[in-house]
Amino acid sequence: MPTKRKVPTNDVVITATVKKVRPNFELSMPNRPSIGGYALVCGAGEMGQLGLGVDVCERKRPAMLEKVPNVVDICAGGMHNLILTADGAVYSFGCNDEGALGRPTADEDDAFEPDLVKLPTKALMISAGDSHSACLLDDGRVFAWGSFRDSHGSMGLTVDGIQKLPVDVMGLTNCTEIASGSDHLVVLTSRGKVYTFGCAEQGQLGRVPNRSVSGEGRQGKKILLTPGEIIMKRGKPVEKIWASSYCTYLRESNTNSIWVFGLNNYVQLIYNNVEERVLYPVRTNLENAKDIAGGQHHTLVLKNDGKCYAVGRGDYGRLGIGKNVSDQRELQAIDKLQNEKIQSISCGECFSFAVTDEGKLYSWGMGTNLSLGTGNEDDVWEPELIISKNTENKRILKASGGGQHSIFLVTDNNNSIKGKTTATATTATTEKEKITNKIVNGKNDDKKEVNNVATEIDATAKRGRKKK
Repeated sequence: MPTKRKVPTNDVVITATVKKVRPNFELSMPNRPSIGGYALVCGAGEMGQLGLGVDVCERKRPAMLEKVPNVVDICAGGMHNLILTADGAVYSFGCNDEGALGRPTADEDDAFEPDLVKLPTKALMISAGDSHSACLLDDGRVFAWGSFRDSHGSMGLTVDGIQKLPVDVMGLTNCTEIASGSDHLVVLTSRGKVYTFGCAEQGQLGRVPNRSVSGEGRQGKKILLTPGEIIMKRGKPVEKIWASSYCTYLRESNTNSIWVFGLNNYVQLIYNNVEERVLYPVRTNLENAKDIAGGQHHTLVLKNDGKCYAVGRGDYGRLGIGKNVSDQRELQAIDKLQNEKIQSISCGECFSFAVTDEGKLYSWGMGTNLSLGTGNEDDVWEPELIISKNTENKRILKASGGGQHSIFLVTDNNNSIKGKTTATATTATTEKEKITNKIVNGKNDDKKEVNNVATEIDATAKRGRKKK
């Protein structure tokens, strides 16, 4: 609140308002990663998400993707992938039904192999959701393409509808970070402001009242598809953002406090005071969070000391804390990783990954679609070290999980991006898991009954996609 002081002028006392000026806050543009190599893929590929051609629809273990060299970042969407190269180029492959690839695909072959997305300048960062993709350009603009979806079907990406080619979605040149949920996009600017747009049905936009989350309010879908600023009461500028399937997480500058909003039916927001949905930002008690990742109903937290924790729904082993565990309302240490220093974490819909500082890859959770890279379809209840001929004597830099597939960034030991890498692909199998897309929008006294219906979303069932 502004403070007031009395300023004397002769015989008159004037009350002047003096505003407390916040020190200048400025986030710098991120650097494009300088260490990389090539991509590995595994899991289901019936819609081209493995990028290995129309004849390869599944892989049991991580298989080499030879088409794109000098890879520095990877990102899995629901049924597609993005790859960022050392020179700032973006490649895409997979399902393109709603424009998620950002490029024309005249026939099936075009979607089943990586190809270049045409952008006005070089990219620094990429993100992907179920049916949309986005990138942060080196001039501070955010370009996106594809479509968001809600319980009624496709919403379009902007108020103009589906965008099958990249468009400037922010109209700003000071953006510094992006994060995609299944059907929403989060953008951070250099001034510490956060903008969201997309589906709001689970509260993941953090700024839409309950009467408008369906897009049927007075403003229609305009309030959802026009980027809007997040307002945090008594909050400081934001320095870091994350998004899981239906949740958004913000880290406040100076205090490092974590603010959250979105779906909380399994306490995946790490916030115990409200169930089902959190429509506006609330501050959590989470401390020392270096990284946050989440699937549909679970969340992983990487602390500053390199230790990994999990919270949320317990079935299929996605928490990594043992077999037949109950749902967890508080963060639980993943004991199998306590002797490792974790460098990065990530999640698919109902499975998880952790990468150590030594470049070792661990996976756990639902194995139905072979997306764990273990070589079989068994669920994995505790982190399992992934070893294969394509990871032998290699360093895993990053893992990213989609709906039924995974993609990994791999490099030779002590290799910089200037080095050249090649390899060959291997084989695998998968079967789609059919599940519903019913997510609770309101309070329900029988949570277990509702959540049996609102189980993991099979990407094909969710989008109604058919192989052409």
